[in-house]
Amino acid sequence: MMVETGAAEQLIYTENPKMTRPIIRIHNVQTDEIIDREMNDAEYEQFLADKAKAEAAQAEAQAKGEAKAALLERLGITEEEARLLLG
Repeated sequence: MMVETGAAEQLIYTENPKMTRPIIRIHNVQTDEIIDREMNDAEYEQFLADKAKAEAAQAEAQAKGEAKAALLERLGITEEEARLLLG
């Protein structure tokens, strides 16, 4: 994931299984200086919260998709036919 913090810096983090925490890469595009370091406590907590939120959203979207498919199956219609009925 890349997060841009302005014209001068780009922050990139990656997960490294050998490290205890993900690595953040700070790239100053004006000086071309690159710093790689482990996340600090606050960054790591935010990383975990964001990861949990993304996983929950993905699980919710999958459950909604499965429920929609099951409903269409019970009604015996396709998604296109449902759109025609509701549109």
